[in-house]
Amino acid sequence: MAPLKETNAAGTPSAANEAEEPLDEVMEFLRLLWAVDQGLRSISKEMETTLGLTGPQRLVVRLVGQYPGITAGGLAEILHVHPSTLTGVMKRLQKRGLVERKSDPLDARKALLYLTAAGRELNVPSEGTVEAAVQRALSRVPKAGLEGAQSVLTVLAEELGVGNAPLQFDGYGEGAAPPGVDTAGVVAAGLPPALGLAGTRPGTEPAP
Repeated sequence: MAPLKETNAAGTPSAANEAEEPLDEVMEFLRLLWAVDQGLRSISKEMETTLGLTGPQRLVVRLVGQYPGITAGGLAEILHVHPSTLTGVMKRLQKRGLVERKSDPLDARKALLYLTAAGRELNVPSEGTVEAAVQRALSRVPKAGLEGAQSVLTVLAEELGVGNAPLQFDGYGEGAAPPGVDTAGVVAAGLPPALGLAGTRPGTEPAP
């Protein structure tokens, strides 16, 4: 794939491009990851305006809807984050009356998460969301290509440490983990890392 072209004030290619070498495969892959990340952030902001939910909040609603009665710890494992990182997201969803906590009848110390009636109304496929864009994209990719992409992303996630220690949400600053919380050792499981959840800044929410 041809490298990105710089342009001058007139909008024409810069002379600096004349001697520009094509990006190597590592830099080209990083460039594409950057483009996906920026797209996820952009759609998330649009979703907040049109649906009243950021991408991460929408993802939590969809997951709780798919797994009613899931614990905060179980949800954190799917999202590759420490449970305390979800605090801000869950508070906002509870305040809006979309998610509720119920005591586990077998263990009163444990809280189970469920969608409210209002939350269930939002737990439906919708245009203008991240998952709608992903669904359209996947429909354009042959099965073999999709399997190859999943393999690459899985290996990349392993190389970045997902599965050994949870990542933190990266985006809007919701749900900060309290000082001193040890986030190492939580087993990551469930969703692939291709959902825009990769992050590095502790205690913040992902953008999609």
